[in-house]
Amino acid sequence: MSSQMQADYLIIGAGIIGLALARELKARVPDATILVIEKEPDVARHGSGRNSGVLHAGFYYTADSLKARFTRDGNRMLKEYVKQRGLAINECHKVVVASDESEIEGVRELQRRGERNGVEVRIIDEQELAEIDPNARTTRIALYSPSTATVDPSQVCHALQEDLERAGIRFLFGQGYARRQGQDAVVTAAGVTIEAGLVINAAGLYADRIARDFGFSNNYTIIPFKGIYLKYTGSDKPVRTNIYPVPNLKNPFLGVHYTVTVDGTIKIGPTAIPAFWRQNYNGLDNFSLGELLEIIGWESRLFLGDNFGFRSLALSELKKYDRSYFTGLATKMVKQIDTSGFNQWSKPGIRAQLLNTGTKELVMDFVVEGNSRSVHLLNAVSPAFTCSFPFAAWVVDHYVLKQ
Repeated sequence: MSSQMQADYLIIGAGIIGLALARELKARVPDATILVIEKEPDVARHGSGRNSGVLHAGFYYTADSLKARFTRDGNRMLKEYVKQRGLAINECHKVVVASDESEIEGVRELQRRGERNGVEVRIIDEQELAEIDPNARTTRIALYSPSTATVDPSQVCHALQEDLERAGIRFLFGQGYARRQGQDAVVTAAGVTIEAGLVINAAGLYADRIARDFGFSNNYTIIPFKGIYLKYTGSDKPVRTNIYPVPNLKNPFLGVHYTVTVDGTIKIGPTAIPAFWRQNYNGLDNFSLGELLEIIGWESRLFLGDNFGFRSLALSELKKYDRSYFTGLATKMVKQIDTSGFNQWSKPGIRAQLLNTGTKELVMDFVVEGNSRSVHLLNAVSPAFTCSFPFAAWVVDHYVLKQ
């Protein structure tokens, strides 16, 4: 391989967002040379391949948010892609249940948001809930989302990779970003220098660091949160549909819920445990002292100041390492469950959650910064998988072809 390369567009990161951007660019600028670099040996090795695979409907988000529009449209677009490519999909739907009278207004607020966002949702009573899932439990009413489904996120990403390679897009694996060189070049970890007309940073957990090399992300840093699910290994199928609690809409986490995966596996989760370095998946894997010191510094400040309720969030999340506590949270949403059947931990994922360092608040919506030389996707968090196709189109419209 030559140590010098050129491309019209250089995309950093081969997760779902990088892949969706490459797909959109190829459709819009078919003659452009597009190069994707990825530090791992394959696509979707981090958040994109470790998420639940849920195609969300779009009723959690305020109507003025990018997430509201992109989730609604992305649900439809990804379903169309998956079906056209013959990939696996489980149209298992979703219900949001109220644990007691105090949560009924929360169910109605989600209905209002869904209707404002143009999402198909409706309030159902306990009798209709029992028809959808006989084991689901609620207080008087629940919210029903018929458009929610699950797919295999890794399968989707590999299908996209195949499509892109057939279209002439080149991937360099094991060639992560190392540094910026001059105005227009990037040097990879393997020492390859790539001159690019435009650099597009879709690096997930490291997007903020790369952005700083280009003069962006001055008011942000990524705080990693570890998400783990518990799989149900019993021979029965205690739930039919995705069952979610009413979330705290002040933070971006949806609470412990039941997910029915694309192959029918039932799992509960995820956790949102503050991680200590960016790829803090298991034990000391990928340990970085510099990241540890930086992240613990921020987490300590957030804990002491209890910004956005971080102290209670951290303490309650750490309890979820206790399996009995974790499964206990899930029992409230069903009539009966054998909690001993939840005995297998899933592969952990890390949420690359952006923090505004000025306000010390978690950023709820997508954040993109850039200029004519580089574009940086700083906060592409859940439900970014669902949002990926329309989000990529929006980035191309507002930051790439607008230059």
